[in-house]
Amino acid sequence: MYKSSKNLLKFSCGAELKNRFMLAPMTNTQSHEDGKLSDDEYNWLVMRAKGGFGLTMTCASHVQAVGKGFPGQLGIFSDTHIDGHKRLVKGIKSHGSLAVIQLHHAGMRSPEDIIEGQPVSASDMKKYNARGLTLEEVHQLKDDFISAALRAQQCGYDGVEVHGAHGYILTQFLSSDINTRTDNYGGSLKNRARLLFDVTNGIRTACGPKFLLGVRLSPERFGMKLQEVKTVCQRFISEGQIDFLDISLWDCFKDPEENKYKDQSLLEHFTSLDYKHIKLTVAGNIRTGNDVTKILNAKVDFVSIGRAAILHHDFPEQVLANPNFKPTPTPVTEVYLKKEGLSDKFVTYMKRWPDFVVD
Repeated sequence: MYKSSKNLLKFSCGAELKNRFMLAPMTNTQSHEDGKLSDDEYNWLVMRAKGGFGLTMTCASHVQAVGKGFPGQLGIFSDTHIDGHKRLVKGIKSHGSLAVIQLHHAGMRSPEDIIEGQPVSASDMKKYNARGLTLEEVHQLKDDFISAALRAQQCGYDGVEVHGAHGYILTQFLSSDINTRTDNYGGSLKNRARLLFDVTNGIRTACGPKFLLGVRLSPERFGMKLQEVKTVCQRFISEGQIDFLDISLWDCFKDPEENKYKDQSLLEHFTSLDYKHIKLTVAGNIRTGNDVTKILNAKVDFVSIGRAAILHHDFPEQVLANPNFKPTPTPVTEVYLKKEGLSDKFVTYMKRWPDFVVD
């Protein structure tokens, strides 16, 4: 059955998405170094809510100071951040968009010069000069994810997404390549996934059944195995404690990297699961109106838009008006990006992307 991008979507917690567009959580380096919200980050996100995104998600927001992953990262680890988040939530919601914050800890990927200390991980990792967390610290990390969710709820957010993808700390626990622990958080997949489920189940208990709760996972890179990620997804579906799964595929139209799974596309491996009442969103190379239609027709409930949302703050409105909409071609000028709500810091960050910003 064709799934229109205009259709209202209702999550099991009761929250309603006015269309099928989510702003992907994107690094933008625009907030203050203490984690407090800046005007630049506020303007960037609220502009996307105004542009029609049914769900506006923040960048990855760290739940511990030691978990900071990039300069100018928006934080949620302290009550000093509350006033900024309340302001942001009010701005996003004023345009009829759901306000969701992504909870994050970079783990071994926290740059030492940014956190001014040694990064931490599931286990010692010489490549990153990271040390493994003690059992007490693992429990504290779980508690800090839950505290951050409660703080977000206090600020008025409709919900949170737990970042378990892209090689950050929850991925580091999930990965058999990185996690060499011998306690209850290492070894079997059940043990390696224990922290992820302790965090999500703890958030559900603390924040209640009407709080939107999602989890982001990625099936490749950083030692992640496709079948293991599918198994984790199936457990989330079976336990029914979350509202949506956000699968970051890097490219929704590619084949799996593991040869034994190339009988299906990477997307098909995930759309073949029976999600029951849990909703599915995917991210990766969804750039045009036609791409949106293809993904929604492939048993995906809503799309997560990154690159196209940088180029067009009103990408949802453009696609809803014209299903064949194509974004402006890249590279684009700094002036163009600033008109789309990117600050100087964000424009500088985007220069890391090949052929995106004119030299």
